[in-house]
Amino acid sequence: MKIARVQTDRGIWYAQLEPDGTASLIPLELAELHEVLLRRELPAFEERIAPGGYQLLAPSTPSKIVCVGLNYRRHAEEMGKTIPTEPLIFLKPSTAAIGPNDQIVLPEQSKQVEHEGELAIVIGRRAKQVGKEGVPEVVFGFTALNDVTARDIQQREQKYTHGKGFDTFAPFGPWIETNFEPKQASVSLTVDGQVRQQSCCDDLIFDVPTIVSFISGIMTLLPGDVIATGTPSGVGALLRGQVVEVTITGIGTLSNPVG
Repeated sequence: MKIARVQTDRGIWYAQLEPDGTASLIPLELAELHEVLLRRELPAFEERIAPGGYQLLAPSTPSKIVCVGLNYRRHAEEMGKTIPTEPLIFLKPSTAAIGPNDQIVLPEQSKQVEHEGELAIVIGRRAKQVGKEGVPEVVFGFTALNDVTARDIQQREQKYTHGKGFDTFAPFGPWIETNFEPKQASVSLTVDGQVRQQSCCDDLIFDVPTIVSFISGIMTLLPGDVIATGTPSGVGALLRGQVVEVTITGIGTLSNPVG
């Protein structure tokens, strides 16, 4: 099921997207919808909006975006890093989040901004100290994310927050897919149609249950929080005027202009 967050002339809603693009509005918040879907029930719909009658927004409103670094072996190698023995995590602020078709703004402080296409997890239920076996009950679904990075700042400081925390540096979307198997998917990223990154998600060093369980043992995850699972090899520069797209098979394509 494709669940989007949409802006209509009646306000902001969650909606189920139909194959023809129709948005069926759902009068529930994400956490409430998660519980309905866990019971294998269908939500009640408020209204159906035809394509063109709504705007796609970032598909959740995270309190935090937790990112996993160096979670693809070949990316760790291209960065000259040792393969981690446990997930390497860092945070992006909620103010970095933008949605599909929103503009990535290149900051004046950096001369080397790069893309990092990733599979992302969206949390549906408050999660603390969750074992691997309990992870399916707290994961709402999956989406695409671009972990935009000021690489020159990151390399100069050898830290993550400054280089990855700028406003607009966490585009994600275009929607959340609730029926998704990460091991059968692939992630790819293009810039102006040219493929820059491409990998199967089964190449992850740490899988989804390991990641969610590990993070929930450190901090409480809240409904709508986003976990970026890491980027494959092929990271590269973004320039003004370009369009960057992250595609996850089984989910869809997140597209953002660069300005």
